[in-house]
Amino acid sequence: MTGPVTGPAGDPVTDPVTDPVTDPVTDPVTDPVTDPVTDAVTDRVRGIVAPAYDDLPAALLDELRSAGLDPAAVHASVVDAVAEDLPCEDVTSWATIPAGQVETADLVARADGTLAGLAVAELVFRHVLGADVDVVRGAVDGDRVVRGDVVLTVTGATALLLTAERTALNFLGHLSGVATATAAWVTALEGTGARVRDTRKTVPHLRSLAKYAVRAGGGVNHRRDLSDQGLVKDNHVLAAGGPVEAYRLVRAAYPGVHVQVEVTTLDQLAALVEQTDCDDVLLDNMDVATTAGAVRLNREVADRAGRAPASLEASGGLDLAAARAVAETGVDTLAVGALTHSAPVLDIAMDLRPRR
Repeated sequence: MTGPVTGPAGDPVTDPVTDPVTDPVTDPVTDPVTDPVTDAVTDRVRGIVAPAYDDLPAALLDELRSAGLDPAAVHASVVDAVAEDLPCEDVTSWATIPAGQVETADLVARADGTLAGLAVAELVFRHVLGADVDVVRGAVDGDRVVRGDVVLTVTGATALLLTAERTALNFLGHLSGVATATAAWVTALEGTGARVRDTRKTVPHLRSLAKYAVRAGGGVNHRRDLSDQGLVKDNHVLAAGGPVEAYRLVRAAYPGVHVQVEVTTLDQLAALVEQTDCDDVLLDNMDVATTAGAVRLNREVADRAGRAPASLEASGGLDLAAARAVAETGVDTLAVGALTHSAPVLDIAMDLRPRR
C-alpha cells in the first residue's frame, strides 16, 4: 500500500497549489509581507496617510524639479524608505502616544556642516502625515549651519512625527554629509581655478540625490551613468590595445557621445592628444610632479596643433591635504569618489519641544 509522501523529517508534504487548504495561514499583522492586501489597506494598517503623488504640494514637487531631480523618482525613494522602516505598526509610538496628540518638533544640527536634502526630508513628513503637517524651513540647501541651528520645524500628530523621524533624518543626514564633504574640497581649491567633481561611486538607488548633494556643496557632477558619456578606463585600454585605439572605437561607435579617456603615463597622454581629437583626459594616480608635466605636455601639443588644450582631470588617491598642490598644477578638475562613498553623515536630530 502506498502511504503519504513525507519530507526529510517525516512530515507529510503538501502542495500549496493542489492542496491549498493545508497551506499554512499567515497573520496579516505579524506577517504583512505575505498578506495579499492592497497598498491602501497596508497604509491604513501602518497608520500613515500616504497621499497619492498628484496630491502632494505642487510647490514641493517644483522645488525638487528645479534642483535637477525627478520628483516622481524621489517620491518613490521616500515611499520605499518609509515602507522599509514601517512594515506594519510603529509599535512604540502607538503604545506610548495618545491618538490625536499634536506637537511641534525641531530638526537641529548637532554639528557644523552644509545642508542638502531639506525638500526630501519634508517629503517624508508629507508622505507620513499628508496635509495635516505644518513644515517651516529654517535654512535652505547649500547653507552652512553650526551646531544648534534649527533647520526644519514640523507640527503634526506626535506619533506620526516620530514614525517619520528616522527616515527623514537618514535622507537629510546622508545628503548633508555629502554636501559638507564637497564644501570642504571647494574651500581647499578656492582660487586655483580647479573644481571638484564626483564619480559613480554612490549608494545604489540614491545616485541622483547624492549628485544633487554634491551640487549643493559647490561641486560639479561627472557622468551620471554608463550611458551618459564614454569613460575609457584602464580595463578598456587593455581590452582595446591602448588608449588611442579605445578612444577611436568608442568615437566610431557613438559619434555623438562625449568621451573621456584615462591615462596613467605621460607617454599615453602624448599619444592620445597627438593622434586623436580627444578633448577630455583623466590623469590616473599621477603624483604632483607628473601631473604638472602632463599639464605642460598637453598645452605644448595644443599650441603646435593650433587648438585648445584638452581638459585634464586628476584622479586616484586624492585627499584634502594634497588637494591644493594638485589643483595648482593647472588641471581643470579633481575627481573625488570619497564625496559620495565615504562622506560621514552630518549629525542632525529631531527634538520634540517641551510640553507646557
